[in-house]
Formats: sequence, structure tokens, C-alpha cells
Amino acid sequence: MVILLALLATIVPRFLDRRYYAGPASGHFDGARFFNPDGEDTAGVPGGGWRGGFLWRQLTGSDGRPVWPKSVAVMPSRPPARVTGDAMVATWIGHATVLVQTQGMNILTDPIYADTAGPFGLGPRRTIAPGVAFSDLPRIDLVLLSHNHYDHLDLATLKRLWRRDRPVIVTPLGNDPILRAQGIVAQAADWGESLPVSPPAGGGPFEVTVTRNYHWGSRWFADRNRALWASFVVRLPGGNLFFAGDTGMGDGRWPAEAAKLGPIRLALIPIGAFRFAPGQMSSGSHIGPAQAVDVFRGLGASTAIPIHWGTFRLSYEARDTPPKILGAAMACSGIVGERPDKRFAPVGIGRPVAVPPVVAGLPPRESVMPQRSGAALSRCMDTPALRALR
Repeated sequence: MVILLALLATIVPRFLDRRYYAGPASGHFDGARFFNPDGEDTAGVPGGGWRGGFLWRQLTGSDGRPVWPKSVAVMPSRPPARVTGDAMVATWIGHATVLVQTQGMNILTDPIYADTAGPFGLGPRRTIAPGVAFSDLPRIDLVLLSHNHYDHLDLATLKRLWRRDRPVIVTPLGNDPILRAQGIVAQAADWGESLPVSPPAGGGPFEVTVTRNYHWGSRWFADRNRALWASFVVRLPGGNLFFAGDTGMGDGRWPAEAAKLGPIRLALIPIGAFRFAPGQMSSGSHIGPAQAVDVFRGLGASTAIPIHWGTFRLSYEARDTPPKILGAAMACSGIVGERPDKRFAPVGIGRPVAVPPVVAGLPPRESVMPQRSGAALSRCMDTPALRALR
């Protein structure tokens, strides 16, 4: 048994490693693996300690984590076939999956309909059913695929979408071979590159730009950072759509970089999976609600929807902790204007939301660095009620 385990430890990682992308070195690619150019804060074990112990706690839930409900009731909706003109309707389907309909185009972000987020049916189990049944999805024209983690790149769902709709799939470099192996065609691009997309209902073409965020990629541990991760800006006449993907904060400058592409009407920003130890407010790989407010401000976005919470249990915090902290962070943010507390607030899964027009006069707050605004938010949010949240 010892010999077998030693052989497996030597052979299996190499077998599971994959060279997804080959190209010239750049400011975020060393010729073999991608990296965050603003420093590395994603390689350590979330919450500290030994990686094996972390994996064991994740599998067994043996870290004293608050209990999640086994299931949450949801009333699925049936979206319209198309939304034309400058009107925009967004429906949060669950986790990082959002259907955005505008200008006659149906856009779907990181689609996952699987019951579990992991290989071979393993991994965290879905707590709430998708807010739109797959059979009720309208024809999808564009899929934004942020990176290759199992809770974002769900091959079974992507195969169903490809067979049914043949959508344009835009993803960062190195993720396209994973899809190609399943007969799915995707267009891969580097940070800063743009691709045209034309909706079948006419209009356009519109432009999708792959933009920087702060994360990492892997399907099997050994293939870490063989494929790139990204956020996206879809440039639209009525105001742009920004999808953050899955991200930590990094240097905090990437939201302003996305904002330079034009006014952002709707931003999809993650707020969950940030706590891997009691009291933790963010991790290297994931922003928490307070940092999500920094991202919102840096984007200068008119409206934002919090995503990446409450669907799959990926970390320590209680299911409803992320939106509660987000509400407090927005109240402490100093953001002014008409009903600022509603501009970045939770929406119900499966509930279509009409996105208001772009609010004028909201330039990106490039001068607000996360260290400064984050410290101010922390002081304002240091209350008994928030300290009691798990």
C-alpha cells in the first residue's frame, strides 16, 4: 500500500497536468503558466494551515461552520424570448449564472446546472434549484465563461447549450481546449482583447472585451494556472455589462480599467465564499461584500447584482451572511444619489429584474484604493450585530 501510494503521488499529478495553452510569454504568462501580475495571494491555503487539513474540513464540514439549509424553495421563472432596444432585464439563475437580455441578445454568464460543483459528481451540492429551468432558457447567443473551476465551467451544461443553440462562447486563453475536447467551439482571448458579437435579432455587432481580474485556474490541482481567468465587458449602446467572474481584489485597479471602456449600466459582482475562518472578511481568491463595494465604486457602475453566494457551499460563512454584510457595507460606503442602497442589493433567484438606465455622473473612483476605503468601511462596520454574523 505504501509503495502504491508513493507511485500514485509521483505519477498521478503529472498525468492530470495539462498544457492547455502555448504562446509567447507576457506580463501575465511565463511561457508555461499564467500568473497575477500584481502579486500572488491565491496560492496559500484559505484561512491558513495545512492544505490536506483544509480539504478534509471542506469535505467533512468539521470546522464548526454554521449550518446551511439542505434546500431552499425557489419559484422558477420563464424569461421572454428576447428583450429589444435599450431595455435590459437580468435574471439571476444561481451562483455566477445570470441571464442578461438586451438589444435582442441573450447573454449567459458561467452557466452551471449541475447538482454538484466538482468532478465525477463530487463536490459541494446545490442548495437551491436554478431560477430558470434549462428547458425554459431562451435561445442563448453569447456565453461569458470566466475560468475553468468546476463551479464556473460546467461541461455538461455547456454541451447541452452547444447542442441546442450554438452560442458564441468567449473565454480567456487556455480554456477553449477543455471545451474542444467535448466538441464545443469557443473563442479564446487574452486580457485586453475584444471580439465582435452580432445578435440574431439584428443590430450590433457588439463588442466583448476580456478584462483583467484576480484569480487562478485549475481542474485537477496539478494543472494550476495552465489556463487564464478573466472578467468581461460587453459594450452596448444603452450602457455596458460588466461580469467580474470569480475574483479576489489584487491591486484593486482592474475595476477602473474595465470602466474606461465606457459607462457600466449593470455589473455582476461576487460577494460569497469569502470566509474560511471565523471573522474573515475576504480571501486572496475571493472578495467579500466589503471589497465588492470597492469594486462597485471603482467601476462607477449604475446598478450591480451580487452573485456567487447562497447556491453552493464553498466556504465557512452562513448562507445569508454575504447579503447581510453587503447591506451594511453599502450603508457605510458613502455612496450618494437616489436610493444608493438599492443600486447594489440582492435579487431573488429566478426573479427577472428590469435594469434602470445608466446614471450620469458616476465616474470610476480610481483614487479610492481598497486599503483606504476598506479601512474606512471596516471602522464603520465594526458593530456588535456584524461581529455576531458567522
